[in-house]
Amino acid sequence: MTLLDALKSWPLYILPHHFISRLVFRLTRIQCPNLVPHAIQLFSNIFKVNLAEAVNPDPACYPTFNAFFTRPLKPELRPIAAGEQVLVSPVDGRISQMGKIEAGRIFQAKGHEYSALELLGDDEERAAPFMNGQFMTIYLSPRDYHRIHMPLMGTLTEQVYVPGRLFSVAGHTARSIPRLFARNERVVALFDTEFGKLAMVLVGAINVAAIETVWDGLVTPPQGWGVKRQVFPHVSLEKGAEMGRFNMGSTVILLLEQGQIPWDKALSADVALCVGQALADLSA
Repeated sequence: MTLLDALKSWPLYILPHHFISRLVFRLTRIQCPNLVPHAIQLFSNIFKVNLAEAVNPDPACYPTFNAFFTRPLKPELRPIAAGEQVLVSPVDGRISQMGKIEAGRIFQAKGHEYSALELLGDDEERAAPFMNGQFMTIYLSPRDYHRIHMPLMGTLTEQVYVPGRLFSVAGHTARSIPRLFARNERVVALFDTEFGKLAMVLVGAINVAAIETVWDGLVTPPQGWGVKRQVFPHVSLEKGAEMGRFNMGSTVILLLEQGQIPWDKALSADVALCVGQALADLSA
């Protein structure tokens, strides 16, 4: 952590995270044909969004800013790596960290780690398969595609909403705020796969006004308080199928039961990823 990281992060402790995010929720759903296309174009220019990749590249096609933010991409631009045993990236983004889970501890940044137990809602049975598994943390910037896809074929066993703060999840906060991902609001989706248990943790952040899953719709903003566990029978998704989406940017953390994963040699922290890109051959 640098002094600049600390200076950029400390104001986040006093900001009203949820109030700001709920305000963003409302603003990004306003329908105003005279304003929305201009806001989309300005945002695209600032963050260098590649509108040509979208199914609808014209800003005027979107009734709200959120419709643009969760835009679908032309499917041929994100081919899914073949092979049932090939683990693929669930999102467009950049690897924040990856590696082995050591006795239930997950590396966040130099000097910072957190536990799989707290990340998954403080349930020992839920966390047990991952205590010596592997993880990958992927950060989605504002310019990225914000739909989330299945990295493997899997059957949903439970969904868990875990309340928390909404700190930014940018690099400077990961380096400076202890246990960042275990403190933020998040949605945990647990799957059974041919290669063991898989957890997909969708981490909220300031301005991330909503997280959705395809089987439950809008999960956040939450109805009520406290950890909420739900079971949705008969939900099985193919590899590459959409499983959820962020309304504004955030982070996905993959947890895998396997302790020895032959990650692609080109992968490391700060490497950019695209949906469907091969991450590892789990049969190797």
